[in-house]
Amino acid sequence: MMEPFSFSDIQKTLPNAPGIYKYYASDKKLLYIGKAKNIRKRVSSYFNKNNHTYKTHELVRQINHIEFTIVDSEHDALLLENALIKEFKPKYNIELKDDKTYPFIVIKKETFPRVFLTRRKINDGSTYLGPFTSSSKVRELLTFIKLHIPLRNCNLNLSSTNIEKKKFKVCLEYHLGNCKAPCVGFQDIADYENGLKQIRHILKGNFSEIIQEYKKQQKDFVDEMEFEKAEMVQQKINNLKNYQAKSIVVNPKLGDMDVFGMSTFEENVVISYLSVRNGTISNSKTLSFREKIDDSREDILSQAVVHFQNLFNSEVKEIILPIPLAFGLDHFTITIPKVGEKKKLLELAETNANYFIEEMRKKDMLQLQDKNQSKEVLLEAVQAALSLKEIPNHIECFDNSNFQGGYPVSAMVCFKNGMPSKSDYRHFNVKTVEGINDFATMKEAVLRRYKRLKDEDSPFPQLVIIDGGKGQLSSALEAIRELNLSGKMTFIGLAKNEEEIFFAGDQQSLKLGYDSEVLKFIRGIRDEVHRFGIGFHRAQRSKGTFVNELEKITGIGPKTANDLLTHFRSVKNIKQAALEDLAALIGISKAKLVEAYYKK
Repeated sequence: MMEPFSFSDIQKTLPNAPGIYKYYASDKKLLYIGKAKNIRKRVSSYFNKNNHTYKTHELVRQINHIEFTIVDSEHDALLLENALIKEFKPKYNIELKDDKTYPFIVIKKETFPRVFLTRRKINDGSTYLGPFTSSSKVRELLTFIKLHIPLRNCNLNLSSTNIEKKKFKVCLEYHLGNCKAPCVGFQDIADYENGLKQIRHILKGNFSEIIQEYKKQQKDFVDEMEFEKAEMVQQKINNLKNYQAKSIVVNPKLGDMDVFGMSTFEENVVISYLSVRNGTISNSKTLSFREKIDDSREDILSQAVVHFQNLFNSEVKEIILPIPLAFGLDHFTITIPKVGEKKKLLELAETNANYFIEEMRKKDMLQLQDKNQSKEVLLEAVQAALSLKEIPNHIECFDNSNFQGGYPVSAMVCFKNGMPSKSDYRHFNVKTVEGINDFATMKEAVLRRYKRLKDEDSPFPQLVIIDGGKGQLSSALEAIRELNLSGKMTFIGLAKNEEEIFFAGDQQSLKLGYDSEVLKFIRGIRDEVHRFGIGFHRAQRSKGTFVNELEKITGIGPKTANDLLTHFRSVKNIKQAALEDLAALIGISKAKLVEAYYKK
């Protein structure tokens, strides 16, 4: 059997250096990957703070093993974290939902290279330009290129030997003016490569280079009195300028930069990316990053910067951001604009992010309509499975919570029409119970809740779920009998281990299939009351509402008490600990004080 995890045993082995850390569960499953300027300080913050969210609390509870990797700089830590998250997809790291494959324009590695759209990027020595977020945009771009830059689109093997042996004949594409027929030697490789260079300029938004080259050609034609050819070149210049005007031109003097707008929706952080090249927005993409624990907006944005720049092969040196980022991006010029054209770019990115959120909301509303219909069916299934007189449109669930074996509180959540009714959630500071007594605590919470509903003449729920076995259920029913409310509601107990359902007075439990939709629903309500209770308990602790029992011991201060609780995990474990184990952590003199206190 694996030894229980003790952070204090490894704390001093953690380095005061930048790098990444990995948290593992007892089954060796990777839970979380994080980056840090100082690994020891960052990891310690998970174990020495009590004001975590429920999700972070759950993460810390599951940690059984920690590994770390030291790197040379914060930037290296950011890149390594990003790569490992993509590879392993740990349970508690941010989740990116983006399963699309993006189109590239490939310049094939061959004699007289072909240029075409592909979604498969392979390591064959070819040049891949992109990716692009719109395949229709790529096709439009390729059509534009075909009209102005003659290139072959056949699959012939145009080796110099084959051309010299005159193995090929010109095709219709040559007669249409779409190809200069390198297959029969009408175009040499140097002229062909010049066309490829122009394509690269177009894809980078650098139209001025091509226009200047065309103007030079036009002047040469005019000097040679070839006015028809000069007019054809002028038409190409006009087409280039018109195509450029279709793009959002900011200011060519701005140069190259990446712009990141950010907005939030529930647990989603939406990042919108604009790729600005030569003053033109050449590419854009908006993605949603779903946070799993209390990641800071700075952490999520830094991950998004790395993700987008890897995705679009960006090598720019300036990035435009809505907030400052202090971690791992020192090699960039970071601009947080207040006015001017860069500010307009940032606002445009934020507009895209907000529009994306509106679309998410609309989808949620459509899904909610479907859910409402499915909830009716589910509640009818609950009624049938539990043999209820009525459809349980109003359900309440109770749970007790305590911290390290002390400081009990209770919580109640309410579901109406199958959905959480958060305005009806309630929490209870235990008033009449001394010490830890789960049964008495449950009775007090149920008594207070339904006495109030009775006094206010408010409607009672059809179903009440008690998180616990027969003992907690019996205690809840005692409260109901004292209030003369027997028969008004159906009470069930949900055992924590086997997830059996108990009814009042029944000797045998009801066991629903583990994958039963009814059990999943009841389990979901139980998980919600657990989350709500833990959150309330944490808030009470952070306010100093509870007095740590250990601090009542003369000679034991807050730091020593915290060290004991962090190491032994509960007051009960501290009471049962051997003197030598206590002494190893806090010294023999304090250990004797603790032992003497609990032996009184």
